[in-house]
Amino acid sequence: MKTTKKEALEYHSRARKGKVEVVSTKPCITARDLSLAYTPGVAEPCLEIAQNEELVYEYTAKGNLVAVVSNGTAVLGLGNIGAAAGKPVMEGKGVLFKRFADVDVFDIELNTLDPDEVIKCVQLLEPTFGGINLEDIKAPECFYIEEELKRTMNIPVFHDDQHGTAIISGAALLNAVEVVGKKLDQIKVVFNGAGASAISCAKLYVALGVKTENIIICDTKGVVFKGRKEGMNKYKEIFANDTKARTLQEAMVGTDVFVGLSSGNCVSKDMIISMANDPIVFAMANPNPEITYEDATDARKDIIMATGRSDYPNQINNVLGFPFIFRGALDVRATQITEEMKLAASYALAKLAREEVPDLVKRAYEGQDIVFGREYIVPKPFDPRVLTYVAPAVAKAAMECGVAKKPIQDWDKYKEELLEHLGLSKEIVRKTIDKAKNKPRIIVFPEGNQPKILSACQILVEEKIAKPILLGNKEEIERIIEEHHINSEGFTIINPLESEKIKLYADELWKIRQRRGVMKHTAHDLMKQNNYFGSMMVRMGDADGLISGMTTSYPDTIRPALHAINTAPGVKRVSGMYIVLVKKHVYFFADTTVNVDPTAEELAEIALLSAETVRRFNIEPRVAMLSFSNFGSAPYPQSNKVRKAVEIVRQKEPSLVIDGEMQADTAVEPEIIVKQYPFSLLLGRANVLIFPNLEAGNIAYKLLARIGGADVIGPILMGLDKPVHVLQKGAEVEDVVNMTAIAVVQANEAVNK
Repeated sequence: MKTTKKEALEYHSRARKGKVEVVSTKPCITARDLSLAYTPGVAEPCLEIAQNEELVYEYTAKGNLVAVVSNGTAVLGLGNIGAAAGKPVMEGKGVLFKRFADVDVFDIELNTLDPDEVIKCVQLLEPTFGGINLEDIKAPECFYIEEELKRTMNIPVFHDDQHGTAIISGAALLNAVEVVGKKLDQIKVVFNGAGASAISCAKLYVALGVKTENIIICDTKGVVFKGRKEGMNKYKEIFANDTKARTLQEAMVGTDVFVGLSSGNCVSKDMIISMANDPIVFAMANPNPEITYEDATDARKDIIMATGRSDYPNQINNVLGFPFIFRGALDVRATQITEEMKLAASYALAKLAREEVPDLVKRAYEGQDIVFGREYIVPKPFDPRVLTYVAPAVAKAAMECGVAKKPIQDWDKYKEELLEHLGLSKEIVRKTIDKAKNKPRIIVFPEGNQPKILSACQILVEEKIAKPILLGNKEEIERIIEEHHINSEGFTIINPLESEKIKLYADELWKIRQRRGVMKHTAHDLMKQNNYFGSMMVRMGDADGLISGMTTSYPDTIRPALHAINTAPGVKRVSGMYIVLVKKHVYFFADTTVNVDPTAEELAEIALLSAETVRRFNIEPRVAMLSFSNFGSAPYPQSNKVRKAVEIVRQKEPSLVIDGEMQADTAVEPEIIVKQYPFSLLLGRANVLIFPNLEAGNIAYKLLARIGGADVIGPILMGLDKPVHVLQKGAEVEDVVNMTAIAVVQANEAVNK
């Protein structure tokens, strides 16, 4: 996936600088709140902890807090760039911890090259953190630092550069040998690279069953062999092999497994050809593997190939490990991460890859054959099941080897708690983008001269989400593209005023609107407006969808679409929906944009359209019809209308989970329904909220967006037979990309129907 220097710098510097912030988990609004949060109330937990230090886990965030510690001596592929320069990576690590396992992180960059100073600093941090993730510290110092910290500290210490790759590639190795029918204690393994990752991988492979004498390690000076003096250390010495091979090329002859943790393009096709039958190749150098996927698979058709890249099968990605390993370790309050816990993680990942892949994951990776075999030996990084497989396995292993201070009693309850940590709300955005990539569609943008639209279109092309058509003056658009250094490869620019199709579109518009007040000359004048021209492109099949509204009012944007594009079969009224992401929950609000005061029949149609739209996101709709009344508690015409709408929906789609009329808090607080309205069919939290009128819906989503901290996506226009979506004024590039992906998915579904 291509990103530019400008994009990366802008991403990290816009709005609040960096990628992380600290958010309070308790209210601090009133004087009473302040008294509880600080003085005098804070003295009470302090005194309790002073009496029993273990209560720090009860009264503070320590139990869910990990320190990501680095001195910047081995940052990614950048080398020793220093502590400050490594900070963006450490913040990024914190983002991944939070995103995948809901683990909080403080990143700590230490300005020292002295390993003993690193050790001392981290030791002094033990009262603050529940775990320590060492990151980007060069070998061999990293081995010494981790060993000393594990020996002297009573919380988990884990150097991810060593063990993360080992755990994930270990899972891949378990499955690869099963696929090809080989045995771990018989295979020969060659490593290229003798740093932290390689040594740790070799140790873990031995723990899995590979024999030490069957492992050859190569470094920049060649094979690590018995008796070699140059460039050796005690960690390499463990794997010094009694072999006549002195080069990587010689070592690879007849070997079963190649593990690359070195540099790109150092392995040739001939070297792959020289390997044993059914060779297993883990070329994990990033961004360029030791041998390209294309060259390796061309050299050997019987190969199992894995890389560190997401654009090829079998990605060995550390994100499959560290968030979930720490989650399991923290949840049982482990005092360390043992070898047994690492092995448990490898076995859990291997087991998950052998399981049947659910539709939820398959839909996210449409176009890929996700079946256990040569091209699927490790789970996909975004498979939500990884958390519920790896964390319990790690927690159980900690309990079995006696390092768990807080054993889990109820495993079913624990898995439910893990799912709450997962927070799948924003997954719908990523999954929609993944689905769009499987078959990009032509999307027209009437506001072709807007820099944000152009930047979004660059992303759409580079990530193969859509094929953009930009409407406007070609010279002006090209000037803006040049001014903003936008890569316009893949763009199509059309000036409606110069288009040979303007008459065809005008005649078609006059034909469909002539009995609705549109004169022929008026139709020709309207075609000079980009929104009308773009809408007719969609109608005539020259584009698959339209995205507009960044600079024009909602009525001026939606009117051309309503005039040009038919409603879907059986639909009487178009309506609008917003996706509202609040913390770990996703809600769908409708109608928020079109119908001012819908009738009961129209409300029912809005509910049915909303349910259909929600299913496109692989979410089962649970619909609440909102009012100021709860199940007849205030029988007024307004609440009676909502109740009638519920009855209509139940008649038309009896299987849909829907109830009402109900108040908003009843809909989103499951305890209210369980305790006060146990007769309700909506036992649980609603995810689709249908508002009684436009006023209520519009106010609700805007308040949540502005003062409730919610992210909103939309509006999604429902009821047209072709996708048209209206951006909010001032929308950001990300909003344009998201709405375009939704339009592409809708266009593909319309074609399939």
